[in-house]
Amino acid sequence: MNLLFICSRNKWRSRTAETIFKDNGQHAIKSAGTAKSARIRVQQSMLDWADKIWVMEQKHKDRLAQDWDTTAYKDKIIVLDIPDEYTYMDEELIEILEHSLSEYL
Repeated sequence: MNLLFICSRNKWRSRTAETIFKDNGQHAIKSAGTAKSARIRVQQSMLDWADKIWVMEQKHKDRLAQDWDTTAYKDKIIVLDIPDEYTYMDEELIEILEHSLSEYL
């Protein structure tokens, strides 16, 4: 299964998710950001590639809908409600991600 994690700048939250889940041997993992300044900016091809798309906040889902027709993705997008208050590989962020995704991964 192809999994995509999205936040704003792809520096902390989505990048942490990619890092902690990428070597699980069961899924292909990518991460991206919605902002123009993102480390890796989300592209249409990424949305097409993903079987599941996790966004950190509702605003990321809204931004995707502004930039692309997300009708085909509506059942693939899951909002995690993780605020932008963590740094890359923050222990609390890792715990939240592991708990939030335990039913999926």
